[in-house]
Amino acid sequence: MSGLAAERIIYVNGDYVPESQARISVLDHAVLYGDGVFETAVAWNSVVFDLDAHLDRLFRSLAAINLRPPHSKAEFADIVVQTVRRNRMRNAYIKLIVTRGANGEPFLNPEGCVPGVICFAREYLYMASPERVRDGLRVKTAAVRRPPAQVLDPHIKSLNYMNLVLAKLEATAAGADEALLLDINGHVCEAPGYNVFAVHGTVVRTPWQDILEGITRAWVMDMAGGHGLDVRAETIELYDLYTADEVFFCSTAGGILPVIAVDGRRVGEGVPGPVFSYLHKAYHDLLASGESGTKIDM
Repeated sequence: MSGLAAERIIYVNGDYVPESQARISVLDHAVLYGDGVFETAVAWNSVVFDLDAHLDRLFRSLAAINLRPPHSKAEFADIVVQTVRRNRMRNAYIKLIVTRGANGEPFLNPEGCVPGVICFAREYLYMASPERVRDGLRVKTAAVRRPPAQVLDPHIKSLNYMNLVLAKLEATAAGADEALLLDINGHVCEAPGYNVFAVHGTVVRTPWQDILEGITRAWVMDMAGGHGLDVRAETIELYDLYTADEVFFCSTAGGILPVIAVDGRRVGEGVPGPVFSYLHKAYHDLLASGESGTKIDM
């Protein structure tokens, strides 16, 4: 913790306070109903990676749930930068949350709610150990399915993650490293907190339906295309993962992670493959370059 703040500082509804003093109302609809949206970003070498894209998606999520933004994009960007700066973190995991807020009543009706904003940062968190990145993940298809857009549109990065939590619990109980979610028609969607990619020869495929369109997913597609690979967003079946040369996951918090087995079936040679290796390095080089981000002056 050398060089970091003695106690982490969190932004809560207009104030930067020590973590032990951070409070929101128990009547906030985020607590009562999971009513709110969020973004997870990463800072590397004092640069918040692609913050503009995260804020654009945040505003789309807010519009989709009919929640008026309590701040402008520039003001949200300043909250993120100030939170990381006040914690004196060069490499950070950042979460920005907008809640429906509270109206003094414990009822579903949101009339009169005043939106809340929370932002916190942690030293960068690796969602998989170096050993998992080296050796690859073993994943299990979850029995629970990803809700379709008619139920809860997955384009909305909402606070209601129960579906993903249940899938994660199921995978853990089965001894798998991670879960894989299908839609109600049996098509591959995503993993809890990750987008999914499958490689067949020089073709890199990723699901398009009932998914959160990840910021890192967009960069992976761009980097793969720039490497001469044929990148396609299309319907993917479990068969396509079982027969793939490579499978990998990606997310802002987790980076790019290789998958070596799906439902007990070995993927490719059973080791992280060359497409993953290229993209894993390219992504970390991109983060380290600081070329696509918002600078934090410490």
